[in-house]
Amino acid sequence: MSTTDNLKQQTAYLAGGCFWGMEELVRAIPGVLATEVGYTGGDTPNAVYEQVKTGRTGHAESLKIVFDPQQVGYRHLLFEFFRMHNPTTPNRQGNDIGTQYRSAIFHLDEEQKHTAEEVIKTVDASGDWGAKVVTEVVPFREFYRAEEYHQKYLVKNHGGYTCHYIRRMKLGE
Repeated sequence: MSTTDNLKQQTAYLAGGCFWGMEELVRAIPGVLATEVGYTGGDTPNAVYEQVKTGRTGHAESLKIVFDPQQVGYRHLLFEFFRMHNPTTPNRQGNDIGTQYRSAIFHLDEEQKHTAEEVIKTVDASGDWGAKVVTEVVPFREFYRAEEYHQKYLVKNHGGYTCHYIRRMKLGE
């Protein structure tokens, strides 16, 4: 990717529970160019759903987000991320329980790491969640694209399961 391309597109990797609901909400954010669901954060190479769902791979169900930083900043994406899932429940979102449903931000560089840490401080200070944020901020290593039937799952399966929704909060930039 050339420098010019880097100015037009950036990538974020987030985990906040079941990736179906996260993807559906993130796709609606203006400036998001593309999304893919998959697995990251673990040690099992070439992870697939049948492995990840056991909770033994170390991977989290995650979302790869390609966005235009001229339309939506990384910081704003993170605030939206904290509105759409509960970042105070370790290894759980709604009825989904296990390390594969943990809250995590997988940073690509020191700038993303710093931004993530600052946003977490703001979310904690807001008191909106009533508990401490447990979201991991860890270096990105590898992303394994989930099987095709998981991609845009809620578009393909209207009325499918999700525990994600946008909450009204005091969070801001």
